[in-house]
Amino acid sequence: GGMFGGLVAGLLVATAFGLGFGVDAWQLVTPAQLPWLLLVTVVAVFASVLGDLFESLLKRHAGAKDSGHIIPGHGGVLDRIDGVLAALPVFAIGKEIFGL
Repeated sequence: GGMFGGLVAGLLVATAFGLGFGVDAWQLVTPAQLPWLLLVTVVAVFASVLGDLFESLLKRHAGAKDSGHIIPGHGGVLDRIDGVLAALPVFAIGKEIFGL
């Protein structure tokens, strides 16, 4: 379903941008960076899914259909960016840990 498609899309985009920005796909002397980039991508995609589910849980608990009034009927602004808000710090920390 959606999560599998998001994972595949995330891995394809990470590979394309990683190689485009000089991430080493393979090296003989030092470890390649691409596998670490893909690992960080997988973790970030799962964080994005959890962020979306958590925001939905908060709305359900509050009995609210939308998280705000700016985009009524679409879950509100927070519903549009909840996955990004959860995934961005995970990706940034992974990038720092693995020196990408």
